[in-house]
Amino acid sequence: MIKITLPDGSIREYASDVSPMDVAKSISEGFARNVISASFNGTTIETTTPLTTDGNLTLYTWNDENGKKAFWHSTSHVMAQVLEEMYPGIKLTLGPAIANGFYYDVDFEDHKITDADFKKIEDRVLEISRGKHEFKLRPVSKAAALELYKDNVYKTELITNLEDGTITFCDHDTFTDLCRGGHIPNTGIIKAMKIMSVAGAYWRGDEKNKQLTRVYGTSFPKQKDLTEYLALLEEAKRRDHRKLGKELELFAFSAKVGQGLPLWLPKGAALRDRLEQFLKKAQKKGGYEQVVTPHIGQKELYVTSGHYAKYGADSFQPISTPHEGEEFLLKPMNCPHHCEIYNVRPWSYKDLPKRYAEFGTVYRYEQSGELHGLTRVRGFTQDDAHIFCTPDQLDEEFKKVIDLVLYVFGSLGFENFTAQISLRDKENREKYIGTDENWEKAENAIISAAADKGLNTVIEYGEAAFYGPKLDFMVKDALGRQWQLGTIQVDYNLPERFDLTYKGSDNELHRPVMIHRAPFGSMERFIAILLEHTAGNFPLWLMPEQAIILSLSEKYEIYAKKVLDLLENHEIRALIDNRNETIGKKIRDAEMQKIPFMLIVGEEEEKNGTVSIRRHGQEGKGNITITIDEFAAIVNDEISKTLKVFTV
Repeated sequence: MIKITLPDGSIREYASDVSPMDVAKSISEGFARNVISASFNGTTIETTTPLTTDGNLTLYTWNDENGKKAFWHSTSHVMAQVLEEMYPGIKLTLGPAIANGFYYDVDFEDHKITDADFKKIEDRVLEISRGKHEFKLRPVSKAAALELYKDNVYKTELITNLEDGTITFCDHDTFTDLCRGGHIPNTGIIKAMKIMSVAGAYWRGDEKNKQLTRVYGTSFPKQKDLTEYLALLEEAKRRDHRKLGKELELFAFSAKVGQGLPLWLPKGAALRDRLEQFLKKAQKKGGYEQVVTPHIGQKELYVTSGHYAKYGADSFQPISTPHEGEEFLLKPMNCPHHCEIYNVRPWSYKDLPKRYAEFGTVYRYEQSGELHGLTRVRGFTQDDAHIFCTPDQLDEEFKKVIDLVLYVFGSLGFENFTAQISLRDKENREKYIGTDENWEKAENAIISAAADKGLNTVIEYGEAAFYGPKLDFMVKDALGRQWQLGTIQVDYNLPERFDLTYKGSDNELHRPVMIHRAPFGSMERFIAILLEHTAGNFPLWLMPEQAIILSLSEKYEIYAKKVLDLLENHEIRALIDNRNETIGKKIRDAEMQKIPFMLIVGEEEEKNGTVSIRRHGQEGKGNITITIDEFAAIVNDEISKTLKVFTV
């Protein structure tokens, strides 16, 4: 008998060779019908894999992320089968699950896939799926694998890099593919499938290799789920920050300036400035000091920090000067510069903590195919701060940063989030710097602080930064998509690399602990996500223009200017639309610009010293006529409900 431990901690005994599906059935036949994947001791397995030792078993349904991964990966096999049928002689490569679906990279040789083919492929995938063909994983020798794929250079390359005895094939229906595993029980579970797009992709992501065709798809266990997903995508297109940024005149890109380098237009620059001032005000209350560092640094600075060894080969290359041997790099991170600021003078334990904050622009090279609006750029500004404290101060300082992140999220309408504790990979420790002792102290500090703050947390191994563990805030937007925004990191390693010290109460030198934090993450990415989350309807306190004054005719322009002056006295941002257009046209344009309030002025308003108020998005609800003071009270009341005062 073997002992199987389930996620709830319960332990059940079974005969050796029991399968995950057998375990599911022993729990409940109804539950078993929904189980589509499993993992044993953290390794993904098939639902039919025999279990021969004691261990931890997790069973997944469609509602679990790992269940979806198995579902989508399995669908990629069926799609690959159909592609081979429809385009004889093509060479298949890899077909992994990704967020919201899957893709398969294919060398189509002389064939060409077009949008007109999508429906035929989808219909054939569903036809095969109705056959309820089981996915069966089997081991094969390296020699046999190489023989099967002797005419496929891509699979041959993959197999060559695998050890004999670790190679498996997956069979279903008449199709076989090289695969490590992680499939649903059978094709019959696939009830809906759609090809989303095709794109070019270099083999293994290397521009020196041949460009393949990447076929993207998605699939669901119900047609209703696919229909809802496609509707969600349409809404996402409407909210696309690239589209909204252009319509609202916030930012632009220029081919002459360069890919991935956004240009902030006046309205966008004002928006950024309001966000910066909002955070600076809170940081000042939190005891932060503003610093400024240059956009470049000597190569040796980043060699010392470890950034050059980690990212140097894939970064912007060193800048040479007329002085022989002198090399600079575009700044990839702010933290090495802040370490040097700390090192300007000696410190006592009585001086700590030191909190240095900077809206610092950094530069990182991204391949052109990876660039995407403001979410993936080559130059971006981080709301960076680094706290240098004693070990005894670490817990309190970390919790204060959590409070700041929660304040930022609350003021900007991000209410649905999870705190991800990002730790080292359990097996591969080579990609991290520092001692095990320091890592364990840092990891335990994050886990403890998050627990004390009552955060809803998940632990992800392998997601830590190379110099320390992180607390990443994973925010869900209005469309249910998950984004990583704020981050807090504990670092014992950079203080050692930069020989940072302070004099303790024992009169001896000690190492400070370093906290890295960025509630926004980067201004560019944060604004992109905020744009899509709000569909451009920012919180009232953040809007570029909070009101627009629409005069019914030229006769009332003087009164419109008087209203504008009164609004400015109340610190309400407004403008006048005095174009020679109909009031209907002015209202439609104001709606397109997403201006929260339209203040209509005409004869009655001028006579009574009032304005007629129309709220954005409330067509047909009628206007209200009030005084300027009453309108200012409405604005201030709404702002006070969202923009709380930060307390420490």
